[in-house]
Amino acid sequence: MIGWLGDAYPWVKAAHLIFVIFWMAGLFMLPRYLVYHQEALGNSAEEGRWVEREGKLRHIILTPAMIAVWVLGFSLALNDGIANGVPGLGWLHLKIALVVLLSGYHGWAVGYARKLATGHATVSGKTLRLLNEVPGVATVVIVILAIVKPF
Repeated sequence: MIGWLGDAYPWVKAAHLIFVIFWMAGLFMLPRYLVYHQEALGNSAEEGRWVEREGKLRHIILTPAMIAVWVLGFSLALNDGIANGVPGLGWLHLKIALVVLLSGYHGWAVGYARKLATGHATVSGKTLRLLNEVPGVATVVIVILAIVKPF
């Protein structure tokens, strides 16, 4: 679709997908790091290494990629007419809602990493392992929405 992005549209879309891959990689890694970090509580040397790893993941990959996903995705949504009431974008509304939820999950995981850095584990290892699946399930639904555009 040609909108205000014009010929830049495929480049913006490609960049969006690249940063989605980076963000998802980080969202797959951080919860696994949290499991290992929580298991290392009580071993100060190992705990310190997990705090450092989690910090690097957040600052170098996870948060910058999420910001790029939002900026580029918002640009694409505006290009597709979401602000103009273009019909047939129900799939995009749901996709955005899921990205909002993933962003909340991102925030929770970052917050829990900070909590673990102070030695406070409030979630069981089993629950952390289950929460590790959230980005995968969300990704499946988001990809189906973006490709199939069922409504």
